[in-house]
Amino acid sequence: MTAHEAHRSYDAVVVGAGHNGLVAAAYLARAGRSVLVLERLGHTGGAAVSTRPFAGVDARLSRYSYLVSLLPKKIVRDLGLDFRVRARTISSYTPVERAGRATGLLVGGGERRTREAFARLTGSEREYEAWQRFYGMTGRVAERVFPTLTEPLPTRDELRRRIDDEEAWRILFEDPLGVAVEDRFADDLVRGVVLTDALIGTFADAHDPSLAQNRCFLYHVIGGGTGAWDVPVGGMGALTDALAAAAREAGAVVATGHEAVRVDTDGRAAEITYRTADGEATVGARHVLVNASPQALAELTGDAPPAPAEGAQLKVNMLLKRLPRLRDDSVDPREAFAGTFHIAEGYEQLATAHAQAAAGRLPAAPPSEIYCHSLTDPTILGADLVEQGYQTLTLFGLHTPARLFEADNDSVREELLKSTLAQLDAHLAEPLADCLAVDADGRPCIEAKTPLDLERDLRLPGGNIFHRALAWPHTQEGTGRWGVETGHANVLLCGAGAVRGGGVSGVPGHNAAMAVLEATGA
Repeated sequence: MTAHEAHRSYDAVVVGAGHNGLVAAAYLARAGRSVLVLERLGHTGGAAVSTRPFAGVDARLSRYSYLVSLLPKKIVRDLGLDFRVRARTISSYTPVERAGRATGLLVGGGERRTREAFARLTGSEREYEAWQRFYGMTGRVAERVFPTLTEPLPTRDELRRRIDDEEAWRILFEDPLGVAVEDRFADDLVRGVVLTDALIGTFADAHDPSLAQNRCFLYHVIGGGTGAWDVPVGGMGALTDALAAAAREAGAVVATGHEAVRVDTDGRAAEITYRTADGEATVGARHVLVNASPQALAELTGDAPPAPAEGAQLKVNMLLKRLPRLRDDSVDPREAFAGTFHIAEGYEQLATAHAQAAAGRLPAAPPSEIYCHSLTDPTILGADLVEQGYQTLTLFGLHTPARLFEADNDSVREELLKSTLAQLDAHLAEPLADCLAVDADGRPCIEAKTPLDLERDLRLPGGNIFHRALAWPHTQEGTGRWGVETGHANVLLCGAGAVRGGGVSGVPGHNAAMAVLEATGA
């Protein structure tokens, strides 16, 4: 960006070049608006990036965000993105020991195979039939709710009428999710597999009266109108690279190494002060779209910040020379790790882990889940690694709130990683450590990120991957027409902290752009 460009006025300035900011910029630029994107880092993408974290190893991993479900095809079509996803043939595998025997539950690979897996684990077809009814219900809700995410916010009553299923409404929007899980399923392992979607990045109990777990569950089962979680071809960075290209091709100026530090506005025009290696400068804008947390927005505008909602997850990236063999030798590791591999996520295990963490202790048996990107999409690995059988593993740990790391982040991270991998090893026929690749310096290819690491690296308040507690996808007190409005008429929140934010979706970016275009008579 030249000095001349830096001091002119734009129709819109977008703060933050994460995927939502790039979506907003692309839509506005394609509509003929002049757009400047200010990004403090030296690259675009935010949390949706691909990196080579291991020295001298040609493995380009999705470092923070892993899978795609909530990204509407509408956005991909509208922006002409060169981006694809691939479906996973296996939904999940959950190992368990029953009567001294290693076994597990494999979901996927066809209806007959899944039905047989349920019967083998539970002794009858009752749990499978309950599973089919339950996810048939969530599938119908997904078909009705997902299209609303890129429309103006419906009222609660409008959304209820759209769902048109009072039982589903009560299960998802009124009663704690644990009620439905316990009413409909009898097997502890099956109950746990259902509940996990309610706890990804959300520190809550199955019966939490706040219904935080319900909101998390809802967003995890409505994606694409089906609830499927797909693998981004080329890694998550392929999406943000495509978005950055779309924004630039449409005429948006994307300026990396430019950190916005202040937004002054009278509601009609704004002035944005930013900092570069050369000092501070300002730029004018009719609208400002902030692709950052609500706390960061408050710092920019000088408003009182909202209370932060702490994150509660451990993220681990690994590169393996080979997939480990399983104690349950009836399942091929290539299938078990292709879907979501649940570890220590039985229903009672999840409740115990939550109670221990709530009491200020690390869970004795940390729950987590793993998947292998490279089984579905080997393009993220160099050809030589593919030929040698290398695979990636990505682990997401639950019930590890930021408060547990505050005294000594490094030592607690090490302790938690050790105990988390021990839970995995209990289901393997060989130690995971024997399968880890090593980097150019001879170090094992494994890295772990706590909530405090995510706060430091990505400026996520308390390491919360959703920026704040997820909100219902309907109007609530203080929400505007699109769920992106703030206390300043021409300043919009287009990041994960917007209503209908969270996850890799592009929805807040789309909705903020629509709000601007409506306000300016597009």
